[in-house]
Amino acid sequence: QALLAESGGGLVRAGDSLTLSCKASGGTFSAYTMGWFRQAPGKEREFVSSISRSSNRFYADSVIGRVTISRDNGKNTVDLQIDSLKPEDTAVYYCAAGTVYYGRGYTSTDDFDDWGAGTQVTVSS
Repeated sequence: QALLAESGGGLVRAGDSLTLSCKASGGTFSAYTMGWFRQAPGKEREFVSSISRSSNRFYADSVIGRVTISRDNGKNTVDLQIDSLKPEDTAVYYCAAGTVYYGRGYTSTDDFDDWGAGTQVTVSS
């Protein structure tokens, strides 16, 4: 089981950039698919981005071109850089880890087992 701790959230202005970081402990980090999801008030948790064990990257259509995900297996961290932030990016951002097995995907909440507590990102217009 991975224990995940997010950091880097805050209050930013539209157009700014922000990098969220997730530190994992427990388990074998390099064996996990790592992902980022977000949840805005009154909405369901939605996929933002994920990165496989071999560093294949996946992005939601709503953020493609503005978001970059990266992982450092030596530091057990996964980062999410978000550029050109918009007010609609305001949400709690969650880091997630998923054990890989045949048939499992990379973009659904069901594809991930362990979750961090989340970090708030608020974008002012």
